[in-house]
Parts: sequence; structure tokens; C-alpha cells
Amino acid sequence: MVATESNGATPDPANADNAGSGERCTGDGDREAIIAGVPLDGAGEATGAGDLSRLGGGERCHELEQTPCSLKHLQGRQEVFRHQGRMFTRVTTQRLLLLLSSTLLLLWLGCWHGAVPPPPGRTHILLLSSWRSGSTFAGQLFSQHPDVFYLMEPAKHVWYHLPGGSPELLQGPARNLLHALFRCEMAALQDFVHQPHWESQIFMWPMSRALCSPPACEAFQRGDIVRPVECQAYCDPSPFGKAAEACITYSHVALKVVRFFQLEALYPLLADPALDLRIIHLVRDPRAVYASRQHISLYLEDLLISRAHNATPNARLVMRKVCHSQAGMYLATLRHPPPALRGRYLLTRYEDLVRDPMGQVAKWYHYTGLASSPRLEAWVHNITHWSGPQDPEVLPVRRDASKVSQAWRHQLSFHQVQEVQEICKPAMEVFGYRPVSSEEEQWDLTKDLVLLREEIEAQTKGSSVFSDLH
Repeated sequence: MVATESNGATPDPANADNAGSGERCTGDGDREAIIAGVPLDGAGEATGAGDLSRLGGGERCHELEQTPCSLKHLQGRQEVFRHQGRMFTRVTTQRLLLLLSSTLLLLWLGCWHGAVPPPPGRTHILLLSSWRSGSTFAGQLFSQHPDVFYLMEPAKHVWYHLPGGSPELLQGPARNLLHALFRCEMAALQDFVHQPHWESQIFMWPMSRALCSPPACEAFQRGDIVRPVECQAYCDPSPFGKAAEACITYSHVALKVVRFFQLEALYPLLADPALDLRIIHLVRDPRAVYASRQHISLYLEDLLISRAHNATPNARLVMRKVCHSQAGMYLATLRHPPPALRGRYLLTRYEDLVRDPMGQVAKWYHYTGLASSPRLEAWVHNITHWSGPQDPEVLPVRRDASKVSQAWRHQLSFHQVQEVQEICKPAMEVFGYRPVSSEEEQWDLTKDLVLLREEIEAQTKGSSVFSDLH
């Protein structure tokens, strides 16, 4: 039976998602923001949002004179994007050959780089989500566990190294990379980074506690809770080979991804008897996702998604793609799931996670065969109940959950909410997010817009959402 987890909730604290949000105009400028410890989602504090007809986040730079993103700076980057945009045309034969060759290369690496099958008992965790859905915070709940080797969004390297294909075509090379990393074959990742000699070339490497403790780094003890800013200060640089050396010493390998759009693309991982795979699918209210997108730019990601549809980047198209793919992946577990998926898929709403973080973490650990500890439990409690002034040493996930969780209801206009609800209707129905029908209803914070699990199951059975996704 497919495992699901969907308890009703209303809180939705500040998100800390994959792409980061330190710089307002660049998706790649987020590293310093996360390492500095600033909130990765300004949804709880920022106000105002762009119209759905324009790209979420990017055009807001014209209004923010205090940000480092001036109009001249933005225009300069747009020239780069125009140049790069030529690469995002419809997939040609050459690009197909490039993708095929990359796949064959990954298979060759698995055969000849001296890696061995994972030892019996090793568990592999795939945190499956989408942009701005709280997956960075969720990933840290595994990263800080002393038995887990964790990497944050390794598939991003594939997208940036092979930018000529559609999101669906890139799922193949990305999946093969995940397969290699689950087996601790870090040599496969080296082919997608510019300087493969240092582990600091791995995307957001300080977010991996395993890369900040022995044998990758001797500055901290294996059981320490390591802050990213400390990791970067004391563990950079370390030889790339240390990552593989560290990986094989852990009983659990966890990878976080946001660049998959079809669950079927992951079935080969389930079919490998050498992998004991556990998938955790994390979703979030699309209205909150859109509100969060207003404060960052995911231009290159949006460009690749939009070009696959012969369109210029626009938030409406991207939101439709994200919502439909998230709902489609969940529905794939209900229709005709492969036998290997039974007991290996767990659906969790971000709202449920932030409402009861301790309870949800306990369920995740039980599902993946991890044991908790007083130190871990104290850390989870502290980062999810931070109510004091903003501290660069703390990742503030919740300040006042009853307010922050519903911040989108103040940030978005009713017109914007209507558009998101129209675009993401199937996903909202499947995951149990109640639409609002008036501005008064939107502003009434006493009205719970997150359905209980029983209501979701009753609503999904016999619904037309399957046909709505096509």
C-alpha cells in the first residue's frame, strides 16, 4: 500500500527552499544568503507581489532601489540571458545525442570508477519537491542527523551543464546522477562541475553536515549540529574525493530534488535491488508558492521550462507546469503504481510539517529507519519556535505560525489568488487546499483553508482531476 501523510493544518511558516533567496534578482546569488543564515523566504514579512502575467520576482527589482539589483545590472544580465536563450530552442538531434552521451557516460562511470554496491542495510532517501515548497528546511531535518549523508539539489548541476533539453528529457541524466550518488559514486558528479577538484563546487555544500564533519572535515564532530556559515569557514576547501570517502561511512544517503516532473522517471531507481529507496514527496499550497516566488528570481529555471513550450518565461506557465506535475506524480501512485513503489512513497504537506514539526519528523525518521536523539529534538524545537529578533545563527522557520503560515492571504490580491486557483485547480483539489471565493473570505484568517486527511481522500475518490491534468 502506498503510504501517505496529510494531516490538516493551517500554519505555514517562512519557507527555506532550494533556490535560496538572498539576492532578489539572481537564482545563483542565493548561496551567501543561506550561509549567512537569513530567512530564505520573505513571505512572512515582505508585502506586495507582481502580476501573474510577468515572471515572479524578476521585475520587482525595478521597485527595490535598496537592493544590489539596479536596472542597469538587470539589463546587463538580460543580455547574458538573451545569449543563453539561444541554447534553449527546441531539442535538436545534436542535443539528443548530447543527452544520450551523458547518460552513457554516467553508466560507464558506474562500471569503471571502482564503486561497489551499497552495503546491506543502507537506506536511500529521496526528498522530492518543487521550488519554494519548504524543501530546504525539510532537507536539514535529515542533513543534521549523524547517520545521514545529505546533498542538496544535485540535479541542478545537470540543468546548468546540459541546458539544451526540455525538463522531461533532462530527467534521464538527472536520475542517473542520483543513482550514482546513492551508491556514493561522487565521480559522476565531477563531470557536471567546473572545477571537480574541490567539494566546494558541489551546490550548497555547506548545507550538508556530512561534508562538514569527519572524514570530509575534521573541524567538527560527527554528532554536532553544524551551521552552514561555520562549515564554510572551517571546511573550505576540501578535496572532492573526501565526499565519496565520507558517503560510504553512513547508513543513510539522502538527496533533495526539485527538478522532476514525472514519477515514472524515478521508477528505474525503485527497480534496482541494490537501492532501498524511500521517497518523501513534499508539497505546498500553490498560493503560498506563488507568493514566495515574488521575492526571488528563478529566471534560468523558468526559461528552460518556458522554452520547452515555445514561450517566453512567465509565471503563469511555470505555475501550471509545477502544479500539474506535483499532482500528476501523486496521482501516479494511486492509479497503477509498480509493485516496487509499495511502502516506498510518503506524501507530506508542508503545512502539516510546520504545524507539528516534532511529530512529523518522528514519522519521517520511523519511515526511513532513523533514530532520534535529545540533541536533534532540541534543535528541531529551537528552529521551529524561534520568536526573538532575527539571529544570523538561527534559521527562523516559525516566528508566529498562526500569522506567517497564511501570509499569502495578505500579500496577494484577490485577482492573483483567483488566477493561481484557476491554474492550479487540480493540485489544490488533490492536496486538499480549499479555494476562496471572495476577498472577504481570503482575508478571514479564522477560515481554515487546509482540508483534513479524511476530507482529501473523500474528495479525491471519483474526482475528475485525472482528466483535468491533460
